[in-house]
Amino acid sequence: MPDPVMTREDIYRQPATAAERGVIHKPLSAWERVYNLTAVRKVAILLVLAATWEIYARWLNNPLLFPTFGATVEAFVEGFVHGTLLLKAWTSIKVLLIGYSAGIALAALLTVVAISSRIGTDFLETLTAMFNPLPAIALLPLALIWFGLGVGSIVFVLIHSVLWAVALNTHSGFLAVSNTMRMVGRNYGLRGLPYVGRILIPAAFPSILTGFKIGWAFAWRTLIAAELVFGVSSGSGGLGWFIYENKNQLEIPSVFAGLLTVIVIGLLVENVIFRTVEERTVRRWGMQS
Repeated sequence: MPDPVMTREDIYRQPATAAERGVIHKPLSAWERVYNLTAVRKVAILLVLAATWEIYARWLNNPLLFPTFGATVEAFVEGFVHGTLLLKAWTSIKVLLIGYSAGIALAALLTVVAISSRIGTDFLETLTAMFNPLPAIALLPLALIWFGLGVGSIVFVLIHSVLWAVALNTHSGFLAVSNTMRMVGRNYGLRGLPYVGRILIPAAFPSILTGFKIGWAFAWRTLIAAELVFGVSSGSGGLGWFIYENKNQLEIPSVFAGLLTVIVIGLLVENVIFRTVEERTVRRWGMQS
């Protein structure tokens, strides 16, 4: 005879009460909510650095060698309110925008050529390997011969400092686009520039944005170094000339104020402009946590 079919009795469980489950969601304390703010953490780091600066300068007690943070801030405010620091900063920014924009445009052109054919890829990789390790400031003597004592010389070295970083990161981002994304674009009949604009650029935008950041950093420091040389040659210029001129006059707090201006502008560009672009693009698109 076949074995009788075994049946299992139904089991009924009562849902656990909140007391039995324990604490599932614990509200954050005021300190934890404040600590989770990135801006607060960065400001705290800056305050610690400023305090360290002030303590070391007071301990050293040599204003001609290392002024205090307070004296630097005082010279900074004085330079903006009654001096020429704001004008010098604007002069540097205008030149930077010209060189930065031209460098990005040339990088876009080279990248389009590179993704169009194998010879284009080889061309970009060869040029990048040749010129990317070459310091932009090393080209300044040649630029002064070719373009003379003018803005053109500085723009030339700025283009060199921006071009290769942006082109290399953009091309790497395009190569990293998945085949699935590429096939989606092809299935929609996209070719040429529409394919690049609607498929490749959005998918590779994190790498492109990284290239923009690196290009900006290279261009900013190249500009200040070039203005030091250019200012010595022509008696004019932006923040680099401001730093050099005050160094000759032994106005060391003003020298540090010029350096502080360079730092402040760099922080604003990185944490306001690029952060806003990042929040509205790659983070909103779910491409970065």
